[in-house]
Amino acid sequence: MRSLYLLFAAALSLPVSAGVIVLEGNYQGKNLFIQNPFSEAGVGFCVFEVTVNDQIATDEINSSAFEVDMNNFGLKLGDKVVVKVKHKDGCTPLVLNPEVLKPKSTFDIVKQSIGSDGTYTWTTTNETGELPFIVEQKRWNKWVKAGEVMGVGKPGEHTYEFKVTPHSGENTFRVKQVDLSKRARYSETVSYASSTAPITWGPPKPKEEIIFSGNTLFEIYDQYGNIVKRGYADRVEVASLKKDLYYLNYDNKMGETFIKR
Repeated sequence: MRSLYLLFAAALSLPVSAGVIVLEGNYQGKNLFIQNPFSEAGVGFCVFEVTVNDQIATDEINSSAFEVDMNNFGLKLGDKVVVKVKHKDGCTPLVLNPEVLKPKSTFDIVKQSIGSDGTYTWTTTNETGELPFIVEQKRWNKWVKAGEVMGVGKPGEHTYEFKVTPHSGENTFRVKQVDLSKRARYSETVSYASSTAPITWGPPKPKEEIIFSGNTLFEIYDQYGNIVKRGYADRVEVASLKKDLYYLNYDNKMGETFIKR
């Protein structure tokens, strides 16, 4: 009888897991704070274990709120982190600042250049989170996305390359990152003089298609400012457009008009 009592008491002392809250991200040098309600039974607190990269946190978790000290796990800025908050049945803890594991844009540009073959190269330092570098080109009085390259997201110098598609004449490029704050972080601009011949096009009153003298990025707008065609090619089909006046951006030219007949 005594053995049965001891077994029952031991079973009551074991935490009953209803689930695990999992947070993934990168170490940003900040700690996590967790709001910890009482268990459903009213005895003890909801959370019974926290692990960081499968290492058990030694922080005092038997309180209504506690801090997970990330410095205890030998992490370096930018390291990948998986935090698991294990809790009992009938209650749910709340992670108060999960954003501290989200990557932030902190990069600095050491140098950047564009080679004669159109390869855009930039070297960064002070990255602390994996975020894409978005390559932008100044074209038609606006910044146009040219492509993106995934960032390493760790301190130290990292060099990236992207093959750009220049228009004729002077070209201007930059890279940017956008993190959880939604605010973009930009590099300085870099210029590149292209030897590409200026693009011409015709006919001015097309029926079936517009033909360019070479491959080019293009945009076609209707009279209300809506884009109806865009792409990169040496010709564009316009037979499907209704008869009307349109505006054409191409190469480094903008706002030229044609009448679809």
